[in-house]
Amino acid sequence: MKVILLQDIKGTGKKDQILEVSDGYARNFLFPKKLALEASNASLNAVQRAKAAEAHRESVQRAEAVALAEKLKGGVISVTARAGEKGRLYGSITAQEVADALAAQHGIQLEKRRIELAEPIREVGDTEISVWLYANVTTKMVVKVVGSK
Repeated sequence: MKVILLQDIKGTGKKDQILEVSDGYARNFLFPKKLALEASNASLNAVQRAKAAEAHRESVQRAEAVALAEKLKGGVISVTARAGEKGRLYGSITAQEVADALAAQHGIQLEKRRIELAEPIREVGDTEISVWLYANVTTKMVVKVVGSK
């Protein structure tokens, strides 16, 4: 019997995969637990439409991320922090502080996990960071740390 899996099933297959399984396995296990549907023309068309819709959504999200990356590329984020006489900060600038400054200065809300700092910024000056926007879409920005007393 041909079935379409509705979920990943260990040892059997992945979601939306079309498989040939025994009649007893399908009727006694897969169908009662709502893990699969019988592969009829209507259900095959529904799976294809769902895949096409997901591919379209993903392409739109990727295009938006690429446009945002072009907008942010080479941008400068200014952060003010208390610093000593030699330019050493009291504490450090973290990814969360950079994300807050990005939202305030450029109006773009990003999670702190999307901002990649090699290590927390501890000195006054310019530091290059990488901002992750989507799968394989990153951009470089500069964090300008200004010391205050």
